[in-house]
Amino acid sequence: MERKSVFPAVIESPLFVPVVFALLKLLMHLLANAFAPFEFFRDELYYIVSTDHLEAGYVDHPPLSIWILALSRIVFGDSLFAIRLLPALAGSVTVFLVGLMVWELGGGRGAQALACAATVISAACIALHTIYSMNAWDWLVWSTAILLLLKIGRQPSLQLWMNLGVVLGLGLLNKVSILWLGAGLGAGILLTPLRSELRTKGPWIAAGLAFFLFLPYIAWNAANDWAHLEFMRNASTFKYSGINPLDTLLGQLLINNPATVPLWIAGLVFFFLPSNRNYRLIGIVYVAALVILLVNGTSKPEYLSPAVPVLFAGGAVLIDRLRVGWLRLASRAVLAVLFAGGLVLLPIVLPILPAEQFIAFAKAIGFQSKNMESKAESDLPQFYADMHGWHDLASAVNKVHRSLTDDERARCVILAQNYGQASAITFLGRPLGLPAAISGHNSYYLWGPGPITDSTVVLVLGGDKEGHERVFDDVQLANVFSSPHIMPYEDHKPIFICRRPKASLEDAWQRVKNYS
Repeated sequence: MERKSVFPAVIESPLFVPVVFALLKLLMHLLANAFAPFEFFRDELYYIVSTDHLEAGYVDHPPLSIWILALSRIVFGDSLFAIRLLPALAGSVTVFLVGLMVWELGGGRGAQALACAATVISAACIALHTIYSMNAWDWLVWSTAILLLLKIGRQPSLQLWMNLGVVLGLGLLNKVSILWLGAGLGAGILLTPLRSELRTKGPWIAAGLAFFLFLPYIAWNAANDWAHLEFMRNASTFKYSGINPLDTLLGQLLINNPATVPLWIAGLVFFFLPSNRNYRLIGIVYVAALVILLVNGTSKPEYLSPAVPVLFAGGAVLIDRLRVGWLRLASRAVLAVLFAGGLVLLPIVLPILPAEQFIAFAKAIGFQSKNMESKAESDLPQFYADMHGWHDLASAVNKVHRSLTDDERARCVILAQNYGQASAITFLGRPLGLPAAISGHNSYYLWGPGPITDSTVVLVLGGDKEGHERVFDDVQLANVFSSPHIMPYEDHKPIFICRRPKASLEDAWQRVKNYS
């Protein structure tokens, strides 16, 4: 009996193209992580240290991403490759889900390839899956929720609504901005025939499940003077004050790779076509979320980036339906342009070039980054500058720490200005024998000043001697930290040895609070 090969059947499967592109994205990140020329990113260090303080919430974000990282550290360890493994996997699954969206919308393999390719080379998708942060999981949550919404739009069921509620709840426990998706969903239900579902249990059970899963973070905030609300207010007022609605709107054209703009605009058109009434909800979700961000006035462009992959899916399906004759060739040309554009811009968002080579490359293509946090730039974009100098910082502080007497080292505390400095000293300084650093920045403030007494010797990073002399009788400049390619506000930082405090350091702790 002749045996038939299963290979053609595998190729013809609707899962084949999404799997291929998902593996391509995973391979891209694994190779970049294995040969990364830079250090940990600032926020990665903060996340790592946060796993030593497992709680139901943090000042600047909900707890789910920290819980996941704590488990990851147990299983995979603390290397740069290990820390960045899960965001790479989350990104590859996101690409796979985009392929499923296309299939759900009635697109074929060509449309799947086009949408998946656009997602793979999206600048935001690459950057946010390069480092460990809540943003990697945010993309996965949005994509999963939107795939469920596509299914609900076609044929609602209680099970789909319940699944959506769990996804939204976990998404809120990861990042509060899922509320924008929820607001868009509410508007979409009211403005489409799906509002008939409000007479069923489904939407209400979904909302209840989402609220229940988000409840631990609400309770944590209530117990901590609504710390996250204070953080958001301060960040909007000071940290992101240089952003305006035009930046947010134009940023949408850049962060997903300019070559993909026609595709996702076609996707937005697709969801408002009269023939796609069952899926119009998705277009309303995107527009509603965009309006919320524009009205807010200080929203970073990447905040809406997790909503764009479904537009890639819709645009690819629209092109797939229109292509006849020469349009078939044109669609293949679009795919080639996407990959070519992605390859050209890849070093801008994926850390594969050493600093000097990156600077030369950026100059050659005329690339200039815009800082969204109203801070002076390094010779590198902030995304890369924040991957430099942390080992140098730990070494500089360690040099001062080793200059103390044995008795002083035993009662020494290291005070840093921000969570990046404090986390680098705590995590990277641990093998050097440095004590964990303290800071008034974000969750570090709630973690407290530690066991300090009037006899404590404090190593203070930053500030000026005159200011420290108001608090201590003896202030000595011991070192100045500097490192190439770091952000200017982190460079040339003095390190002081401060002795004999004039007042209780516990009483002074309130003055170092900084939620931003």
